[in-house]
Amino acid sequence: MSRLERLSDIYSSHVRLPWSRTLAGAQRVWFVVYDEDDERRLRPRLGQFEFATRQARHPWRHVDVTDAFAEWMAGHPYRDGYFERPDLMTGAALASLRDHVVGHIRAALTAEENTEDTVVALTGVAGLFGFLRVADVVREVEGDIRGRLAVFFPGAYRNNQYRLLDRRDGWNYLAVPLASE
Repeated sequence: MSRLERLSDIYSSHVRLPWSRTLAGAQRVWFVVYDEDDERRLRPRLGQFEFATRQARHPWRHVDVTDAFAEWMAGHPYRDGYFERPDLMTGAALASLRDHVVGHIRAALTAEENTEDTVVALTGVAGLFGFLRVADVVREVEGDIRGRLAVFFPGAYRNNQYRLLDRRDGWNYLAVPLASE
């Protein structure tokens, strides 16, 4: 059985468990952790996770932030300057990017049709590497989570620490780790 098949089985088992309605937002987050080498193999298999979610009688909503940086940059008035001098992209610029990404995720989390049973699946967080910390983005939206936020996370989870792409300094977070290793 491959790592992704094991991960799909772990997710399937977890999504079928009874859900507490009294959890804080940070506790409604699942980090679906997989090896970053499996990113391209995972994307076509997202349907398995959606199927498992729907089999457990939970609605599924997918939000992908893979292109969020490109979308933000394309509309930014200083984009030409940032391409010439990327070192200038700090402070207010990165806060603007964070607001753009958070707004995209928040829109999916707060959609009118979502309920306390909805799983919002977040993919593409590797595209934020080098610009934003996933932990900061998740903290910004945790108050908007009605059901569960499943963050598909290419990286590692060891010793209660999450590491995006297994490179950035880890952080401890209240999320439930779902990992095949």
